[in-house]
Amino acid sequence: MRHTEFWERMEQALGPAYARVWAGQFVMAELEGRTAHEALDAGESPQRVWRAVHAALGLPARER
Repeated sequence: MRHTEFWERMEQALGPAYARVWAGQFVMAELEGRTAHEALDAGESPQRVWRAVHAALGLPARER
């Protein structure tokens, strides 16, 4: 998964106005206590970050 696909999925899940805000504020244990933004900036793969976001939001399996 590329960063662009990650952000497209985030916008689909949360809306374009809220996706980046949420990604910068919501801390996830699956990402060692980091936000999605922090994890991506630290070099985590967008796929791993998306899996953590997917779990945190409780999205349907088809969106995995």
